[in-house]
Amino acid sequence: MYEKNGEKYFIVDAHVHLWDGRESNQRNIHGKQFIDCFYDYHRNLSPEEQVWDYDTYCYYGPDRLMQDLFVDGPADHAIFQATILKDFYVNGFAQVDDSLKLAQDNPDKLTYNHAYDPRDGEDGLVQLRRDAEAMDLKGVKLYTAEWHGDSRGYKLDDPWSRRYLEECLKLGIKNVHVHKGPTIRPLDRDAFDVADVDKVATDYLDLNFIIEHVGLPRLEDFCWIATQESNVYGGLAVAIPFIHTRPRYFAQIIGELLYWIGEDKILFSSDYALWTPQWLVERFVDFQIPEDMTEYAPITVEQKKKILGLNAAALYPHISVPEELRIPTDAADPGVDVAAGAQDTPAAEAVTA
Repeated sequence: MYEKNGEKYFIVDAHVHLWDGRESNQRNIHGKQFIDCFYDYHRNLSPEEQVWDYDTYCYYGPDRLMQDLFVDGPADHAIFQATILKDFYVNGFAQVDDSLKLAQDNPDKLTYNHAYDPRDGEDGLVQLRRDAEAMDLKGVKLYTAEWHGDSRGYKLDDPWSRRYLEECLKLGIKNVHVHKGPTIRPLDRDAFDVADVDKVATDYLDLNFIIEHVGLPRLEDFCWIATQESNVYGGLAVAIPFIHTRPRYFAQIIGELLYWIGEDKILFSSDYALWTPQWLVERFVDFQIPEDMTEYAPITVEQKKKILGLNAAALYPHISVPEELRIPTDAADPGVDVAAGAQDTPAAEAVTA
């Protein structure tokens, strides 16, 4: 548990990975392009002392992950967001078996979200049903720009995508995390456009759409959509490292998010191992909007506590928050007074005083 100036923060890292980007796992040149682009983000946005060597970055393994997140790092819980990229990697980019085993061996610390691709059609639906049961899925991670044969992306409101979302509802998978952010070589920038979020969020009100990377570089589009749609959230992965290299840019990002969508709909995410969470949490706890950026209000300690963990815990009620760290948040039921909710449920207990 992270503590600073007498304040304790329950940290949920809502977006972590265990990957294998080594040459031995690369199916083609695109596998190398992808991990190299990741490494460029890592090198360019990290403090110098936090930069890993390239070989370690390509494959760090389960033990290093547990050390960085929970021993040396501040996380109380973390959520895997699988990125498969089967067209680029022989065994997939995400190390599914190792990630799932870590989550099953450490249910108090880790949650595993798997991925699906609606372009797999009926066979994919059958597999999703199997995965939901075998993996006890509470969320999924979608990558709309992933290549699939001749296809270089899909839209969330495509007919097959809608069938998969409907299946998620039937299976009780409520949290849909979607990469809608900066492009990664060789993927196509426009395949990450946020416009399709608006359509499915309207049509599937019982699903939560967590938009990873808050739509960057389409922050304004994302904010307008998330303001209208009560079930759209923003994940800070990729956005938060700018707190180091461009703090005023980060101030603009977080200021706009707080203004438009509010403190209950923003989730901390390190995107490990793109970045390690310790320095991100430290910088965010210490961060304040510059005084001359008067269009934005100062960030309060309570807002930081919600963003750093309590909002994610509300969306994933199996995550147990110590009683003394609970503060009210309507993250799980936007627009609903949580005090009027089912107080005997784990979700309500996790977030209400």
